[in-house]
Amino acid sequence: QVQLVESGGRLVQAGDSLRLSCAASVRTFSRYTMGWFRQAPGQEREFIAAISWSGGSTAYADSAKGRFTISRDNAKNTVNLQMNSLKPEDTAVYYCAAGGLWWKSLPVAADFGSWGQGTQVTVSS
Repeated sequence: QVQLVESGGRLVQAGDSLRLSCAASVRTFSRYTMGWFRQAPGQEREFIAAISWSGGSTAYADSAKGRFTISRDNAKNTVNLQMNSLKPEDTAVYYCAAGGLWWKSLPVAADFGSWGQGTQVTVSS
């Protein structure tokens, strides 16, 4: 089990940028595909982005393509989500998730075994 702690969520205005970070407490962080998901009130958890264990492969939901960038630092056990040109519809709780030594171009929530508590992102219009 991987312990994950997200940070960086806050209230911003439409068009602003925000960087979310996730710190992982595990010795073998470099063996985990990592992902970001979000969940808005009354909606299902939605895949946003994923990055392979080496950082060599990334995947994005259509809603994130061109605006969001996922990255990781295996030396620091962190994964980040840079979000640009934020929109009110990006408002949600954002979750960091750890998978395993696999890669899918469109992972789903069930592919990830460990989750953080989430960080709230609110985008005002």
